[in-house]
Amino acid sequence: MNLVIVESPAKAKTIKKYLGPNFDVIASYGHVRDLVPKEGAVDTEHGFEMKYQIIERNEKHVQAIAKKLKGADALYLATDPDREGEAISWHLYELLKARRQLGTKPVHRVVFNEITKRAVQDAVANPRELSYDLVNAQQARRALDYLVGFNLSPLLWKKVRRGLSAGRVQSPALRLICEREAEIEAFVRREYWSIEADCAKDARPFIAKLVELAGEKVEQFTVTDGDRAGQVRETLERAANGRLRVEQVERKQRKRYPAPPFITSTLQQEAARKLGFTAQRTMRVAQQLYEGVDLGGEAVGLITYMRTDSVNLAQEALTEIRGYVGERYGADNVPDTPRLYKTKAKNAQEAHEAIRPTSILRDPEQVRRFLSAEQFRLYELVWKRTLACQMSHALINQVSVSLSAGAGNLFRATGSTVAEPGFMRVYLEGRDDATAADDDEERMLPPMDEGELVNLEGIRSEQHFTEPPPRYSEATLVKALEEFGIGRPSTYAAIISTLQEREYVLLDKKRFTPTDVGRVVNKFLTEYFDTYVDYDFTARLEDELDAVSRGEEDWIPLLEQFWRPFKERVDHIQENVKRSDVTQERIEETCPKCGGQLSIRLGRNGRFIGCTNYPACDYTRDLNADKAEPEPREIVEGRVCPLCGSTLEIKNGRYGTFVGCSAYPKCKHIEPLERPEDTGVTCPQCGKGTLQKKKSRRGKIFYSCSTYPKCDYAVWNEPIAEPCPKCGWPVLTLKTTRSRGTAKVCPQKDCGYSETYEAADAETPQPAQDQTRQETDAPF
Repeated sequence: MNLVIVESPAKAKTIKKYLGPNFDVIASYGHVRDLVPKEGAVDTEHGFEMKYQIIERNEKHVQAIAKKLKGADALYLATDPDREGEAISWHLYELLKARRQLGTKPVHRVVFNEITKRAVQDAVANPRELSYDLVNAQQARRALDYLVGFNLSPLLWKKVRRGLSAGRVQSPALRLICEREAEIEAFVRREYWSIEADCAKDARPFIAKLVELAGEKVEQFTVTDGDRAGQVRETLERAANGRLRVEQVERKQRKRYPAPPFITSTLQQEAARKLGFTAQRTMRVAQQLYEGVDLGGEAVGLITYMRTDSVNLAQEALTEIRGYVGERYGADNVPDTPRLYKTKAKNAQEAHEAIRPTSILRDPEQVRRFLSAEQFRLYELVWKRTLACQMSHALINQVSVSLSAGAGNLFRATGSTVAEPGFMRVYLEGRDDATAADDDEERMLPPMDEGELVNLEGIRSEQHFTEPPPRYSEATLVKALEEFGIGRPSTYAAIISTLQEREYVLLDKKRFTPTDVGRVVNKFLTEYFDTYVDYDFTARLEDELDAVSRGEEDWIPLLEQFWRPFKERVDHIQENVKRSDVTQERIEETCPKCGGQLSIRLGRNGRFIGCTNYPACDYTRDLNADKAEPEPREIVEGRVCPLCGSTLEIKNGRYGTFVGCSAYPKCKHIEPLERPEDTGVTCPQCGKGTLQKKKSRRGKIFYSCSTYPKCDYAVWNEPIAEPCPKCGWPVLTLKTTRSRGTAKVCPQKDCGYSETYEAADAETPQPAQDQTRQETDAPF
């Protein structure tokens, strides 16, 4: 009998069916060891020796492994195929060896990119040794995160506020969000006007835009006020005299090529755009699809490994996809040769594969009944993108028509139609911020020939204002992190969730805004630790970690090079920077009460303007008091107040945007702007509504009945539709603590039921030392 170790029970269940009776498969439930959670866990004076301890909640799993190992002939370590998976195997090996439970049994490392029968059996038949290069790269990353966290966090406590923390990778991400916010605040909008002509040919209307005026090219700010726009409109109407002359007709055909198959970052971006998934939710569901889903008696891994930065596809996958395309869509939709893509990510692991279905023959509709709604949606996304990437290009017919209104005045109308859809019949990549040029897609123009006249029905001038750069969404933030080389595929979701958990940023209308605390922390880090939150520095450090994983660089000198100057910087700030230097920002204004200096300060409820002579002078005012301008009321169309029948308005309050009654203060009805996410769990108190995910006024997540205020049932922790085995209450909740990890807990206070929740894909994030995967920014 051979013993195989994997990370999760779901993965173990799937693999067991592929290996037969001579193999026993058991889960480690992620990491079995982590750094001791106290100062000195990384000994900087003795070669960066790292002090590990067993994770308390996983002791029972280690004991179960040791028990089964007694009767085994060999041990196979089959954790994930990246450096984090390598580290999980190494930690388990070291722990079993230290406890003298291995004996003389041979130990093999096996890796597979997909959980299918062929892949698993091939891997077991061709094992390798543990890769200490990958292990050392993970140890170096863990040590760096620990050293930054355990040195910067206490400094933040002293210089800013107790309870704050900083991380090596998350800090540059916070800087991105804060710098974008500063751009938006500094933005000065400019007025400009566009001039368009409403035309018609053979009773078919179309629009043409002014591109040349009096022989000069029309730029964005050629017309900047209404008076000038009116003059231009009158001049053009007189010159045209009711008709425009077709001066030139350009017809061309362009090719549009499919997007490459998914890597981790593009999957997270596209799932955010098209499915509304957070990065964390995307990775959780992808983990389920990778580890295996029961398809009517057979557990099958539906997608390949989802933490990858390679766009390669295996040759057998290419053959299967091309065959499927030819059979379903015809030979004309199969390119002459397979499409091969090049990754844009630096130091991509080209030995890995892109994220793809383990078999393109598993049509999403065929397996839909075996999947949850979110599993189906994500699988369908992966399946369609993979299929499309090996289909023929699309052909787009484009037409551009130049029309004159007198000498030197030129309008242009553009349109396009799809001549051959090719891959577009299956999948089209989403876009983060659509532009005006996107509107030309599928806009058809009537046929026109040079020299003929078309009817001019009118000329319109339209006022516009320049817009500030948009705030980051999850999709655009992941894209920026990838472009700057901040983090790696496995860390994007953790970076984003950490920023939110620490309340450094808020997600409002699916866009990130920094909180006051986030701004102050970023200001402190960029002023005093600019080198360490610099984008290029962070990217270079990631490159060096990749070099360690490839065996090109030693990890100890890397840590030494980082640690000495970093520690000197920490000690210098500790001694020479006062708290007021960090939390106060002087402004060019004197106190109207005492004549002292005013400054922007950080208080318990955020930033405000206060006198530096405090406590002798208690003058304060709201930071945005001078900037506040009355905003026009925005009416909620088609709805009225359920209490008094008045119109509903979108309003701004202390805790953000909300919907409120226009009759306030007579009527105080309010409701959230965005519809709460429904968990689908029936309310245990009234049995009529369902529990919905909501935010408190302070931004904390809670779950309450959808029929509120008729039913006031609410819980802080995520509910699951399982009755309590002890008291019979219809629901349990998932509660996470640093010491115990995630547990199923009865919400009834007098019950006390609690059971460890051992699902590797639990949605609720766990503290760093308890996480299944540690290649994250440690939340110290």
